[in-house]
Amino acid sequence: MLQRLRARLALLARPRAAESLPLTLDRRRVYVLPTAFGLFAGLLVGTMLLGALNYNNNPALLLALLLAATFMASLMAAHLQLSGLRVDSIAAEPVHAGTPLRLQLALSIHDRRPRIGLRLRAGQQEVLVPALADQPVTAELSYPTSTRGWLQLGRLRLSTTQPLGVAVAWSYVWPQTPLLVYPATEVDGPPLPEPAGTSRQTRVDAAGEELHHLRAYRPGDPQHTIAWKPSARREVLLVREYEQPVGVEVTLDWTTLAPLTHEARIRRLTHWIELAERQARRYRLRLPGHAPIGPALGPAHRHQCLRALALLPKGLA
Repeated sequence: MLQRLRARLALLARPRAAESLPLTLDRRRVYVLPTAFGLFAGLLVGTMLLGALNYNNNPALLLALLLAATFMASLMAAHLQLSGLRVDSIAAEPVHAGTPLRLQLALSIHDRRPRIGLRLRAGQQEVLVPALADQPVTAELSYPTSTRGWLQLGRLRLSTTQPLGVAVAWSYVWPQTPLLVYPATEVDGPPLPEPAGTSRQTRVDAAGEELHHLRAYRPGDPQHTIAWKPSARREVLLVREYEQPVGVEVTLDWTTLAPLTHEARIRRLTHWIELAERQARRYRLRLPGHAPIGPALGPAHRHQCLRALALLPKGLA
């Protein structure tokens, strides 16, 4: 019954539209209802009160009235836990579609009343908010994602059952801040496309795969790189150096993926971007309606390319 009542109140509760941050929760948007334990405690106190009146038992009557006053005070205390709470900002690092976002909700207070036992809920996920006192705190929560592009959050629920658990006070926050979701990456995608007519390039790398040359030992060289047999023949300690293949700049072109569907092209390009980053290959991204992005490498370039893919209009030829 309580769940149905709360669901109906949620349709009428404030806010009824997304709102900009920061915002302060005032008394008009904080709602209070008894919990299941609160209903049981109220029934118990009512029974005590009727029994005390029936048998003219003054001590029992006094106890029932004291308990009723305590429960009433807890309703107001629960309301005050949320009233005056300030929601400063919300943020999340972009993730690929299908991966939950880690929402970070910044909260603070501007009065001297500490807040404890607050809970933040989004969908089916609920977390405990750190205790609020003089310093702002950040509550983290997972939020599911399914499609690329801007994600408009629904209403987030802040609630508490403090101090006695006989009542639950809650309020809704509906941030207007959109969060970016990268496209999903292709599973088991092909390797990076290699430009035609490019020659193979290599660089010296201790983690390479092919032997490059032998050189004299220097202090600090790993022991496993020492060439013991050549060192014994020359009576000089020698170290193996390896070479690692280094590819030239790669171009990721939308037009070369014509056989694939629109969303499949986006997933393929996303896979190649992540692969180029792992292989430390400089890459350029060409998309219809966009100037070429790059060539470059690194987190900023990756974000720029994935953002362009995430915001690409649907059904683009």
